[in-house]
Amino acid sequence: MPTEPEPLENPSELAARAIRDQLAAGAPLTMLDVREPAERSFAAIPVPEGVVDLFVPMREVAARVDEIRQAVAVAGGPVVVYCHHGVRSMAVARWLADQGMGPIVNLKGGVDAWSIEVDSGVPRYF
Repeated sequence: MPTEPEPLENPSELAARAIRDQLAAGAPLTMLDVREPAERSFAAIPVPEGVVDLFVPMREVAARVDEIRQAVAVAGGPVVVYCHHGVRSMAVARWLADQGMGPIVNLKGGVDAWSIEVDSGVPRYF
């Protein structure tokens, strides 16, 4: 008798190229940037038209969770959480998963990985 596939972990983690491919294929994603305003103004992942692009600094996520839920409902697909290197975003991704949201995906390596692997036009910062 065949076994059922293992469910994906929530949150899961994907490389920048995999997320780029999903965006290019028109996947219904919500991109959630949890960095600080100065970071966002310096460098941001360009999001194609039709993709929900949310900016909610990590310190505001709990207070704005209903706004995030509404955006996800509009998009109808996974939430891709990202920060500078992927550490803060993984903490947020785990918290969102604990709140019953899903699927949640952490951008492995954050916006820095996006700059290195996908789009060198996105500035790197330290």
